Amino acid sequence: MEMKFGAIMRACREKAGLTQEQLADKLNRTQACVSKYEKDHKIPDMHTMMNWAEVTGAREVIVTFLYGMDGIGMIQRLIGG
Repeated sequence: MEMKFGAIMRACREKAGLTQEQLADKLNRTQACVSKYEKDHKIPDMHTMMNWAEVTGAREVIVTFLYGMDGIGMIQRLIGG
């Protein structure tokens, strides 16, 4: 089963306790843009991904996923399951 990157981004945001609107403000994006990233309707550029990771405190999670680690297992660890 293929894991989409948007699900990882959403899990990181939720783990950080941020709403889409709050994260959008920190990234200088719109809430709609954040939603599109999380639904895999839009692909963020590398700068945006790294800012997302920094703001959510999940830099290692996103970098690890980019290197091919299992997304399902990563989400389970993020949500404590």
